[in-house]
Amino acid sequence: MNITSETTGDLQILTVHAQRIDAVAAIQFKDTVRELTADQDTAVVLDLSQVDFIDSSGLGAIVASMKQLGKERPLHLAGLTPIVSKVFALTRMERVFKIFKSPHEAVQIDEAKSA
Repeated sequence: MNITSETTGDLQILTVHAQRIDAVAAIQFKDTVRELTADQDTAVVLDLSQVDFIDSSGLGAIVASMKQLGKERPLHLAGLTPIVSKVFALTRMERVFKIFKSPHEAVQIDEAKSA
């Protein structure tokens, strides 16, 4: 799965370049996130703006990534498309994650906290 990483301030932004996170992609998603975050110590923002579909396996992969990062490194979400947002609402997972409209919004809020 193609996921790119960029560090901005105290945030590592992971952008998912895929239309789906489903059972077929879930294991590769978890492995890629683990590899990209292994040598970092910042909070992580997962940019899902290109993801049009997520199923329970994809949701589980995101939760597993959150647990792998631990409490010291929160995993936030950004750029949820309407269908993906609906899945998070229906499963009440929007209570578990801090969700931003965009990665840019996450960076702005992080910079405001640091100022």
